[in-house]
Amino acid sequence: MKPVILFDWGDTLMVDDPQAVGKMCDWPRVEAVNCAHQTLQTLSRTHRILVATNAQDSAVDEIAAAFKRVNLDTYIDGYFCYQNLGIGKGSRVFFDRILAQLNMPANQVSMVGDNLDNDILPAVEAGLNTYWLNTDDHRVCPASTARVHCLSALITIVAPSTE
Repeated sequence: MKPVILFDWGDTLMVDDPQAVGKMCDWPRVEAVNCAHQTLQTLSRTHRILVATNAQDSAVDEIAAAFKRVNLDTYIDGYFCYQNLGIGKGSRVFFDRILAQLNMPANQVSMVGDNLDNDILPAVEAGLNTYWLNTDDHRVCPASTARVHCLSALITIVAPSTE
């Protein structure tokens, strides 16, 4: 079975416009972050790609619709959110529930996100491999977490044999 990479949604794979209101799938304009297509295309060859989001106002089909609008949906095998887990991201329980649904050990699952408190620290606590997408937060991240400055850096860090 392929290892899994969980990606955060807003500002990790898609631009989260703070001025936009409502569900992202309904926004007039949506866009993928830089290098999202190339990164997901490459990593999906060796990993299952799933989204783990804290979005509580969007259902799974609405999240999928937003990804379809930017043509990232072809690389994504599924979505985890409040609707199908019954809990928001930001605690170890969120990631424990994902591991249970995947029926996989934590060391076969990685989390990529831009928020240290919601994406990275709870994933570390659950035993996942973690990658903090960070360019301007100067807080110290856990020693087990790789800090990446751009999404495409994951290609050589996570799956160097695919290059």
